[in-house]
Amino acid sequence: MAWMAWTWPTAIFFMVIAALLALFTVLAVKFPETPRRGILQIETTRGDRLFITLLGSAFINLAWLGIMGPDSQPWAMAVCLAYAAAVFRWV
Repeated sequence: MAWMAWTWPTAIFFMVIAALLALFTVLAVKFPETPRRGILQIETTRGDRLFITLLGSAFINLAWLGIMGPDSQPWAMAVCLAYAAAVFRWV
C-alpha cells in the first residue's frame, strides 16, 4: 500500500471515523431511538445525522481550503464542529 501516501493525519482521520462508527453502534444497541423530524422535514436517526455531518464537513473543508488556503485550515475545524452541533440539534 505504498501508493497511498499514508500519513499520521490520514491514519488519525480514519481511526476517528472508525471510533465514531463503533460508538454509534454501541449507542444504537444500548439506547435505541425512534427517528425524529427536524428542519429538513425528513426522519433522521443518530446515524443519519452523523452521515450528514461528515458529508457537510467534507464540503466545508474543501471550500475553506479553496477560498482561504491551507494556512488557516484549523479554523475550518471550528466551523465543522459548530456545523456538527447544529446538525445534531436541529436536523
